[in-house]
Amino acid sequence: MAAAHGVATGYRDGDRRPVSVDEDVVVRVLALLDVDASTPGARRAALDAARADADRLPGTIAVRTDRSRELPGPGVLVDEDGGRRDITEIPAGLAPGWYTLEIDDRTVTVVVAPPALPDAERAWGWMLQLYALHSEASWGIGDLGDLRDLTAWTGREHGAHAVLLNPLHAFTPVPPVQPSPYTPSSRRFGTPLALRITDLDAYARADEATRAEVDALAPAPGERIEHDRVWAAKRSALELLWRAEGRPSPDVDPDLAEFATFCALAERHGARWSRWPEHLRRPVVEDGPRTAFHAWVQVQVQEQLRAVRETARGAGVRVVHDLAVGCDPEGADGWALQDVLALGVRVGAPPDAFSQQGQDWGLPPWRPDRLDATGYAAYRDLLRALLRQADGLRIDHVAGLWRLWWVPPGCSADRGTYVHYDAEVMLAVLTLEAHRAGALVIGEDLGTVEPEVTAGLAERHMLGSSVLWFTRDLDDPGEPLLAPDRWPDDAVATVSTHDLPTATGFLRGEHVRARAELGLLDDPAAEREKAAADRAELVALLHDNGFAAADATEEELVVAMHALLASTPARLVLVSPYDVIGEVRQPNLPGTVDEYPNWRLPLPVTLEELYRDPRVTAVVDAVRAGRG
Repeated sequence: MAAAHGVATGYRDGDRRPVSVDEDVVVRVLALLDVDASTPGARRAALDAARADADRLPGTIAVRTDRSRELPGPGVLVDEDGGRRDITEIPAGLAPGWYTLEIDDRTVTVVVAPPALPDAERAWGWMLQLYALHSEASWGIGDLGDLRDLTAWTGREHGAHAVLLNPLHAFTPVPPVQPSPYTPSSRRFGTPLALRITDLDAYARADEATRAEVDALAPAPGERIEHDRVWAAKRSALELLWRAEGRPSPDVDPDLAEFATFCALAERHGARWSRWPEHLRRPVVEDGPRTAFHAWVQVQVQEQLRAVRETARGAGVRVVHDLAVGCDPEGADGWALQDVLALGVRVGAPPDAFSQQGQDWGLPPWRPDRLDATGYAAYRDLLRALLRQADGLRIDHVAGLWRLWWVPPGCSADRGTYVHYDAEVMLAVLTLEAHRAGALVIGEDLGTVEPEVTAGLAERHMLGSSVLWFTRDLDDPGEPLLAPDRWPDDAVATVSTHDLPTATGFLRGEHVRARAELGLLDDPAAEREKAAADRAELVALLHDNGFAAADATEEELVVAMHALLASTPARLVLVSPYDVIGEVRQPNLPGTVDEYPNWRLPLPVTLEELYRDPRVTAVVDAVRAGRG
């Protein structure tokens, strides 16, 4: 019965050892899918129902353009323009798109996708934590003006081809502002924290007195990014400009009207919609000045995102956005999409060597049964919202398209199990929407990932992720670092990620020092010894492959790391400013919340200084030489 509903009763851990899931956990998770397994009689009834449905088509099916699909009987296929045709099978050769199938008095959604996306070119670019940039024109946080300037600079000066961003998803606009870009209020809308206020048309049209009042709100940069202070300043500036524009109420689509209503209600009733008056706990659309204001703000975000993309394209640079794995359950998407989310469940990861009690990310997952019944519309619309402003998309924790670790309400992270999704449909929707947008797709497939995940990405010409610290020869019992010429080609190569030590931090063992200082290590001495061995192994790899001399300095080793990446077969190499300018601290330290300044560390140099930094020139020259 659990198998019929995609609920795992066992799995393999990071060392590939089988682990059985407690029956009580399976029963709890089945209940979250509206399947009663609490008694023997209920289980028999549920199993009989599952068997009765076994031969029926699901509510949504995936079909490749180069293959046909058998049907259990005759039906009528309806295309997106309303064209109808009688069929006994779904034929090969259909145009990619969304279809409906009328069969057996039911309507089934049919996703027809190309077998693969075009091969990505061999290229290089940057990966940015946008908030960490700061320039003479930005207000205490990196913004879309900074991004526009950086893409134009690096595209024209360096021939860079891509810029990967941290998620630019929307937050709930009341304090405290969530600093993590991976716990957004909504993944469908953009963050007004990234707006360049002085680039708005409304600012240009405002009278001198209004512009002076707006200018006076600009916060000074500090040693930490203060999200609440920045939002207070930008919100006040936006309100001034909105009023100067005559308090416009833009004509927006229903989803944006609903999101703007959520923002207005959050201002009135607090950030947690589950505590709002009962009649407001279901999605509604309200008219009113605050709803109009928040809709107007989102229009400004979309216009600046579009302008950045146009500038980047003009410089030959793809802007690649990042899709977080989930949303804040008390945020706008939790409220608006509650019928297709498993609210109360938190996704995470099972116990492993790094997190012996498992991980709880506090994010609600999609309900696979509800996605199926609704034609995956919410997932499709999410992808479309992001791809409207992007030339590429990175999928955080891409294994979640196959399965997610569900932690039932009231349980600790180790008391969960995997719930499986229809990966064929999830991938078909992603492939179709990326195909239509002409977008590159990158899957973050690091950590404990089943082989079918990497194989599924490669089959569709989606890129996986290869990190210098982790790319090892798994065919060798000692699992040494992999020689650069043996790296996979269907991947994005990076030195590190936002959750791992920077290049200089790795060389100095900062990731061990920081965790030891915070009491996060059981055996700091052993971790320091391992970090020293890892450093020695990396330096030997760089030396043995001709990228660094035996007595190379720290800066020379950083250049050598990037030269090694550039020499690999990887389709795309991404460079982080954190690594290039020698930042020791990593952007996020997993396992901490307020103990470490996660997501609040600005780059130690301004954007103007970055342009002139000789370390940038050295790394860029090495990467360009290696990319050929």
